[in-house]
Amino acid sequence: MDEVILARHGESELSVVGTVNGDPAVACALTPAGEEQARRLGERLTGVELDLCVTSEFQRVRQTADLALAGRDVQRLVMPELNDVRFGRFEGGTLADYRRWAGENEPTVEAPGGGESRSATVARYVRAYRVILARPERTVLVVAHGLPIRYVLDALEESDPLPLVEQVAYAEPYRLSGADLELATDRLGRWAAAPAWRRP
Repeated sequence: MDEVILARHGESELSVVGTVNGDPAVACALTPAGEEQARRLGERLTGVELDLCVTSEFQRVRQTADLALAGRDVQRLVMPELNDVRFGRFEGGTLADYRRWAGENEPTVEAPGGGESRSATVARYVRAYRVILARPERTVLVVAHGLPIRYVLDALEESDPLPLVEQVAYAEPYRLSGADLELATDRLGRWAAAPAWRRP
């Protein structure tokens, strides 16, 4: 892989009201605004030769990819490793409540009710990115969720994962070289091997 384009899904029916959804079995489509964001993503990718599109399992993500790539014959690969965080008892609740909990707990603590720790989430994203880096396709579009993209962007700024991160814009393409993605993935992998929040 020579180049990767990372993009978050468009605005969804749950994200617009601040509800968390980490279960891909839960239906969650794009809003009309999200559909338009996905189409604009496609317009911004006009003229870019895409060899592969990788998505998570979630409806909002796959719908974004469908709209962005409408009329184009691009190979698809679904990777559960890129799924959003499993929120446990916070599933269907507010993002504010989950962020409050995440800020109060160490990264190795699993979200109560069968959820996932943030360190396990990062390790999962690292596995996904390493698979993508090893792909033979030259240019790969990755449509996923805000967290795996934010972690990569922050790692390139030499920042390790934080409990609370800045949101990634909907359907905004971030173009990185394969070398950049490898650098970020290696940093995330080192953090996942010895996870700890950097407190102010």
